[in-house]
Amino acid sequence: QVQLVESGGGLVQAGGSLRLSCAASRRTFSNYAMGWFRQAPGKEREFVAGISWSGGSTSYADSSVKGRFTISRDNVKNTVYLQMNSLKPEDTAVYYCAAKGTYHSDSSPIGFDYWGQGTQVTVSS
Repeated sequence: QVQLVESGGGLVQAGGSLRLSCAASRRTFSNYAMGWFRQAPGKEREFVAGISWSGGSTSYADSSVKGRFTISRDNVKNTVYLQMNSLKPEDTAVYYCAAKGTYHSDSSPIGFDYWGQGTQVTVSS
């Protein structure tokens, strides 16, 4: 069992930045690929970014976040991060981190085994 706890969400003006953190409870955190997803009201949960268990491979949703968001991880601290820059109102959503027991992450939420409770990000115009 892996427990994930997100933090770092909040209210920010358009153009601002936030860094989300996701702390994992398990010491075998390095055996899990990680992903960040988000869900806006009335919309389906969508992939934002993913990172392999070593951190050597990353992936991002297409033009919506690429170049503005950066995923990283610290396997000593059992934490994955999402640095979000140049935020836009359309980035407003609940952001979730998720863990998958494979090397590579995935853009589909179906394959992920564990989920955090989510953290709200609100970007005002």
